[in-house]
Formats: sequence, structure tokens, C-alpha cells
Amino acid sequence: MTEATDSKNSSLRRLATGKVSKRSGDKTISVTVENLVKHPMYGKFVRQRSKVAVHDPQNVASVGDLVEIVPCRCLSKNKTWRLVRVVREATIADIGR
Repeated sequence: MTEATDSKNSSLRRLATGKVSKRSGDKTISVTVENLVKHPMYGKFVRQRSKVAVHDPQNVASVGDLVEIVPCRCLSKNKTWRLVRVVREATIADIGR
């Protein structure tokens, strides 16, 4: 691929950032993704959370890590996301929350 095509594809990807909530077996993590959505009537920003199953082939992420994920083809019944990278590793203070 050329540089122009490469940068174009990376900007079109739908990236999500979330916190690893648990390890679910081998090569699978559960990630909580938070979104701020403006309430249609009141205008207040409401925090929405969703939990997704993510494919982690090298078992890199651990509980409490902040990770970047991207949608992919269905790998199992619930697993439709893939781990891109670990943004920030968890500290002892993060795990307790």
C-alpha cells in the first residue's frame, strides 16, 4: 500500500478506547467502553457504558489496562472486536476501582 492509502484507511477505522474489566479465558478479554451522549430533551451529557468481548491473540492486556480496540469479523458468538494496542497499563490504584 502507498502512504496515502494507508493513512486514509487508518482514519476511516472505527477505533474505541476502553478499560479491561476481566480476562475471559484464553485470548479473550472483556472491555468496558464509555461514551458521552447528549440527552435529546434535556441537553445534559449522559455516560453510557457497553461491555464487549475482544480478541487478544498474544494475551497482552491485563485487568485495568486502557486499550484501543477495532471492530472485526465475527470470531465467535459474541467476539466481534480485536485488540489494537494497550494505551496505558494498569497501576495498583486503577485495579482497585
